[in-house]
Amino acid sequence: MRAILSGLHHKKNLQELELELIDVPEPFDDLAVTFLEKQTKASLTVPISKVVSSEVVRLRINAADLQFAAEGQSEFSWELYLNIQQQTTRGLIQVESEYLSDRHQFTLTSYYQLNSDANGMALFNMHTQQAEDEFSINAINLQDDQLQIIGPSHINNQPITNQRLVLKNVTEDSSAEWPITKMSLHGLFTAAIPLSDLAANTTQQLFIRSTVADEELEQRVVLSKSLAGQVTQAVTGNHRLILIEKRFDNGIRVQEMAAPTLPQRLAGVPAKLGSASKLVSLLMDKINLVYMRRLFKRGHRPFEQPTLIFESFGGRQVSDSPYAIYQLFTQLYPGFTFIWSIDRSQKRFCKENGIPFVVRRTAKWVRTLEKASFWISNARFPAWVRKPNYVTYIQTWHGTPLKKLGLDIENVSMPGTTTVKYHANFVKEANRWDALVSPNDYSTRIFRSAFGFNNQILKVGYPRNDELLNSTPDDIVTLKQQLGIPLDKKVVLYAPTYRDNQFAEKGKYTFELPFSLDEFREKFGQDAVLVLRMHYLISNALDISGYEGVVFDFSNHPNISDLYLISDMLITDYSSVFFDFAYLKRPILFYPYDYHMYKDELRGFYLDYEKDLPGEIAHNEQQLLEQIGEKLQTPDMSDNQKFMDFYRRFCAIDDGLSSLKIVNYVVQQIEKNG
Repeated sequence: MRAILSGLHHKKNLQELELELIDVPEPFDDLAVTFLEKQTKASLTVPISKVVSSEVVRLRINAADLQFAAEGQSEFSWELYLNIQQQTTRGLIQVESEYLSDRHQFTLTSYYQLNSDANGMALFNMHTQQAEDEFSINAINLQDDQLQIIGPSHINNQPITNQRLVLKNVTEDSSAEWPITKMSLHGLFTAAIPLSDLAANTTQQLFIRSTVADEELEQRVVLSKSLAGQVTQAVTGNHRLILIEKRFDNGIRVQEMAAPTLPQRLAGVPAKLGSASKLVSLLMDKINLVYMRRLFKRGHRPFEQPTLIFESFGGRQVSDSPYAIYQLFTQLYPGFTFIWSIDRSQKRFCKENGIPFVVRRTAKWVRTLEKASFWISNARFPAWVRKPNYVTYIQTWHGTPLKKLGLDIENVSMPGTTTVKYHANFVKEANRWDALVSPNDYSTRIFRSAFGFNNQILKVGYPRNDELLNSTPDDIVTLKQQLGIPLDKKVVLYAPTYRDNQFAEKGKYTFELPFSLDEFREKFGQDAVLVLRMHYLISNALDISGYEGVVFDFSNHPNISDLYLISDMLITDYSSVFFDFAYLKRPILFYPYDYHMYKDELRGFYLDYEKDLPGEIAHNEQQLLEQIGEKLQTPDMSDNQKFMDFYRRFCAIDDGLSSLKIVNYVVQQIEKNG
């Protein structure tokens, strides 16, 4: 029997913890969770308040109850135990952790955070007696000719208003103030001070001014964690050096001074040149293919600097959840090393966007993979790629399962494999994943069974969907302008899946549109446009010549979330794209023109396709065109009971901070491992 902490939700003034139960016998009516404080051995038992399913339960607790008067104690670390009091089964099961939260400010003087101990067991840490004049930030960096600060804009879910960033001169009685603007992620702000605004030859301390509960505050900026991964030095265009310093009391100081002279800088060059020469020589020795394969079998020492490898769809794209995590990671911790594993086709994109990369199946790629600290991917690496034991492999996956996958597929008809081989490869690969990202309880259960997966699940939602929850109407207008979509027309997105029985050769599939573009143009061309998004496995390009201005093919656009955002409705069939599009609460129409063949002869489904979908089904082209017109008249599905039931089941846990939670998980692993 196992109990795993899999989520944290804030419900008014209470904290709702979610537990995944594995092999725990029902009924769950008498279940409770006992909190045991490690130092004082104080205990608190809280009954389970809600049974979500046969595998998931929830309890609510007030974080204020996890602090009490204890002489000299300001930090409380609570272990969690599932308390079973059934007639036939009694005892305590220590709760494991698959959810690691960011610091959550509870009051001006206290905060809490969910962590795990060295054995992966859950800890609810409560910190009290924090100084009222301290304000803890998330990150501070010098880049793009700015001093950039990111920090919280809420206390216990209540917004902090009128926030301003202040620099005070350490030696003089003077200060300067800059406004703080909201960031794209909910609950965080970003502030930027142009480096040119910094006074010359000064040392200045950072403060935050704000309004909390109608009280005007001035608080010293502190950073409780190390500056590792953040950029703390910069030289300006006029040859001035800027340094960020973290003091013994966690306060932040900013120094402005003349940059080192040329002779001073040249003093360190010989050692650097010698090191670079050795590296080039080493890489040249490993360029041949034979040595590349041998390299995977040899032992390697990891890079001294934490190094993260990102890959999306086997290197074919720079996209999806790995890209969302990468973008936030480089913003918060640009001092770490980030490298993308790509096909050669993505070299131009990476160069144009300043993305560091290594080309797959080269000697450098092998060496980089083997010496990295983390792999973050949304698909499987080749089976012959060896994973060192010091690598943490985070699998983000790439969708909520509608069609059966992995071990749940009884008969695999994909080219180049057999059912037995397909199953074996799935299990072998899944056992290499140290953590698997899940968007909801439904997916968690399927991942456990379909992948034979028993390692850590991070049920935080898909990072790629943060963009959907944080984008503004102005962002959508900008996207439409960039893509050339008319601003005065509605947008219909058609995003079907590929069919396993429509392959042309290994790795390539064919597809033909199952409806008439002429009919669409005649019926909707004055008021709407059609955006096509074919699956990346589709090999044949669709011919849309003659439909310019009405039909747009964005099958190769790297970020499908952009297409979700510009679209007023979605048409799909069996693709899992509708799980993501549902976050926008816009209408979805299903067009499974070959439903019975697909259901009975191909993979089958986890959901009841005719009952559980968040939209109507069109079975032929006439129904499709009729329902497109109806859907375009109902742009918001918030009042649709069936749709909102689906939303609460599959989308509700995602708060737009999934990327941040994965970043926090990685950083905590780095700090835990020293």
